Amino acid sequence: MLVPPPGKLMLAAAVLLGAALAQAAQPADHPVTVAAPPMRPVAAHGPLAVHLADAKPGTKPRTTKPPTRKHQRTDSWNPQAGGKVLYLTFDDGPQPVYTPKVLAVLAKHHAQATFFVLGREAAAHPALVETTRRAGHNIGNHTWDHPMLTKLSPTRLRQEISAGVKSMCFRPPFRDTNAHVAAVAAEYHQHQVLWDVDTRDWEKPGVDAIERALLRGARPGAIFLMHDGGGNRSPTVAALDRALTKLSARGYTFRSLPC
Repeated sequence: MLVPPPGKLMLAAAVLLGAALAQAAQPADHPVTVAAPPMRPVAAHGPLAVHLADAKPGTKPRTTKPPTRKHQRTDSWNPQAGGKVLYLTFDDGPQPVYTPKVLAVLAKHHAQATFFVLGREAAAHPALVETTRRAGHNIGNHTWDHPMLTKLSPTRLRQEISAGVKSMCFRPPFRDTNAHVAAVAAEYHQHQVLWDVDTRDWEKPGVDAIERALLRGARPGAIFLMHDGGGNRSPTVAALDRALTKLSARGYTFRSLPC
């Protein structure tokens, strides 16, 4: 066997090596793909919340308090002011014809009074309610629709009281009340107010009879029941004017209830 000389061997090896390197430099027919690592699922979340530990130093968490209504203490309610003081009260208004006439008589005699208004009438005549207040008189709640309260369901009872005007004073229609009615009114921070003297003007007995009821019932601290709504109150207006003239001469003054 003939062996090529060393120089030819080295030349052959160099040729073979160069051919191999040129083949490796050519692009492959099919590119190589590399599998990507599996993706982790992204957790869904709601709105981000700031923990108290992450809040800025010195800040306080905000709290939402239920709304409260400012009111006086009902356990200190006391209309007995001493002296010759009378408390005139008028129910069932406001009424656009007779309420202004009652207000005029009260202004004439420098008298203050309390008006127990119906919610439905106050809603129909809000300006008249404000006129009464601006004249220095107080407003009480006489329910929304003047029902017999002890005959109502618990839900309807609450509706009648809560739908009336906002006041510290509450008067049940027809004097129809019991412990439950008074308790519900107290839940709305309203003190139940009845009366000492019923002039019975709702029976329309005439001017003289109403005047006599006012004069005979007068005693320090007495609460009188009259009406400025619910019908023709002309006799009440006339009797009120006459009686206040005589009662003032006796030294009586006339104040609003603390409503």
